[in-house]
Amino acid sequence: QVELVESGGGLAQPGESLRLSCIASKIMFSKYAMDWYRQAPGNQRELVASIRSNGSTNYADSVKGRFAISRDNTKNTVFLQMNSLTPEDTAVYYCHTFAPTIVVPHPVDYWGKGTLVTVSS
Repeated sequence: QVELVESGGGLAQPGESLRLSCIASKIMFSKYAMDWYRQAPGNQRELVASIRSNGSTNYADSVKGRFAISRDNTKNTVFLQMNSLTPEDTAVYYCHTFAPTIVVPHPVDYWGKGTLVTVSS
């Protein structure tokens, strides 16, 4: 069973920073892209940032220049550094991958349970 476990959420004031982490298990982590999504109350889940196996990244326009996604393949961990936070960044942030496993040998969507980020003064 693939597990994606997020951490690092919490309360931040506008302009502050938070760093999210997601540890993955039971996948060949280094071979697959990892993503961060977020879902604010009343909104659809949206893609925030992605990092491919080769390290290339892409970002939602709303976070470009403020957020940075990175990965440590030695620790099966993907990070999301979030700077200059605004109240509009308030959401539950989810880690995601689309990958096969030994048990399920075709790619499947896997999601973490999410970590809540609240930006408020």
